[in-house]
Amino acid sequence: MTTIIPFEEGEKHLDWLGLTRAFDAGHQRPKAEIADVFLYRGQDTLLNRSAWIDGLGLAVKAATVFPGNPAKGKPMIGGAVNLFDDADGSLSAVVDFHLVTKWKTAGDSLCAALKLARPDSRKILIVGAGTVGASLIAAYRTGFPKAEFTVWNRTADKARAFAGAHGIDWAEDLEQAVRAADIVSSATMSTDPLLKGDWFQPGQHIDLIGAYRPDMREVDDTALTRARLFVDSFDTTLDHIGELKIPLAQGVINRDNVIADFYTADRFHRQSDDEITLFKNGGGAHLDLMCARYILDAWKAA
Repeated sequence: MTTIIPFEEGEKHLDWLGLTRAFDAGHQRPKAEIADVFLYRGQDTLLNRSAWIDGLGLAVKAATVFPGNPAKGKPMIGGAVNLFDDADGSLSAVVDFHLVTKWKTAGDSLCAALKLARPDSRKILIVGAGTVGASLIAAYRTGFPKAEFTVWNRTADKARAFAGAHGIDWAEDLEQAVRAADIVSSATMSTDPLLKGDWFQPGQHIDLIGAYRPDMREVDDTALTRARLFVDSFDTTLDHIGELKIPLAQGVINRDNVIADFYTADRFHRQSDDEITLFKNGGGAHLDLMCARYILDAWKAA
C-alpha cells in the first residue's frame, strides 16, 4: 500500500543533522542516474526532475515556479513528489512536495556548510526574507548553535517583519552585512548579481541557493575568482544554472576551478581558515530522492 506523508505530520519526525547524514550515506551509493526537463513560459517554469539510485529507489518530482503568484495571493511553487521502490518499481510513497523541497533545499546547504564553513562561525547572514530563508535559519541553527543571525531583503519592511518573526536582527545595508558575516546564505530570485566579490572577507563561506535558471545569478564574476568553488552535483549545476554556466561560457572561470561535488568527498573540504569557500546549491533530483527516502524511513520508524 502506498504511504501518503503530509507536511505537518511528516515534519514531526525529522531533524536536520539526520538529513545531512542521509545525504552523506546517499552519496556513498552508486552515482545517481538523473534527468531534468525544464519548460518555460516567460518567467514561469516547469521543472520535471527524476532520479534513480541503485539500492535506494526512484523519485519523480514535478515543480511549477510562477513568480507572479504571490501578488495574487497564491503560492509561487507547487508540485508533487513520487517515491518508487527500487526492487519492483511500485509506488512506495507520495510525499508532500513542500516538505521535500523545504528539507532538501536547506539540508543541502547545511550539509555543505558543515564541511566548508569554519566550525567557529558565529555570524550568519540570510539574504532574502522568504520561505527558504526561514528554513535556512532552522537548519543552520542545528549545525551552528552559537551563531547569531541577520537578514537582509530588498524591501526593508519585509526584512524587518521577517526578523521580528524569527527573533533575529535585520540589516539595511547589504555590503556592510556581508562584510560582517562568517557565513552568507543567499536565497533570492535575482537574475543580476547582487553579491559583490569585493565585499567578501577571508575565512567566509558563501552559500548560494536562489539561481536555478540559465539566466539567473546571485554573485558577480569577482566572487567566483576570489573563492574556492564547490557544488552539490557537477551534473545538475555546471551546464544548467547561470551562476556557473554563464561565467564558464565567458571564460571567467574554467571547469577545473570547480573543485568538488558531494560525490568527490575527498576534495570537499576547507583547506585553511583564511580561504573563501563558495557553494552552489543546485538541488538536483538525486537529493530529492535521498530526502524523500529519509522522510519515509523516519515516518516508518515513528
